[in-house]
Amino acid sequence: MAARTTAPARPTGLRERKKQQTRAALVQAAHVLFLSQGFARTTVDEIASAVDVSQRTFFRYFANKDEVALAVMADAEDYFMECLRRRPAEETPLEALRASIVQAWRDLGAADPTTPGSIGSALELLRIIEDTPALLAAHLRRVTEQERTVVRVLAEREGVDPARDLRPVVLAAVFGGLVRAAHLSWTAEQQPPGPEGMVRVIECHLDQLGPALAGHWRG
Repeated sequence: MAARTTAPARPTGLRERKKQQTRAALVQAAHVLFLSQGFARTTVDEIASAVDVSQRTFFRYFANKDEVALAVMADAEDYFMECLRRRPAEETPLEALRASIVQAWRDLGAADPTTPGSIGSALELLRIIEDTPALLAAHLRRVTEQERTVVRVLAEREGVDPARDLRPVVLAAVFGGLVRAAHLSWTAEQQPPGPEGMVRVIECHLDQLGPALAGHWRG
């Protein structure tokens, strides 16, 4: 299957385009404020005011500050799942997971990484997420939900029942833990920079998966 080079297409109706533009503007404003003055000091009113909309309009798009802070990462996670569903059947489950996460980061990173609201800008928020208990809790809840979805997709893809065959559950758990470890490793130094840097860190972790699980560690 040919790799996609762009993120998922957005609806093209005028009303829907305006809604997407407002949502993107709120995310961009929130990123700027979070990075400049911190998450705790930023209010919903400030985010809405920066886009010249009402607080009521903000709440049409996001339930709270946590949700707008995590919006781009959540979109990236959703796109990863779309990529996984599209992977060729001849790939092994682990090959499909690896190809999907690399494709997702590269496709979404193709946009200007310095633009607030982009995946590149969202990477700058990873440290804030890790240092903010409420944000971290919300992020981990979503990661747990995504792991369950990965189990379902892998089970359907391979034609197995995850209630009887534990392989989808085990692989989803291992892969999710590996990706989180890669995120933490990248967040510590934010090197190599940008989405491509994150891809390199994730791939380095994936390269160690086989030796870590099945190889001898001594000598």
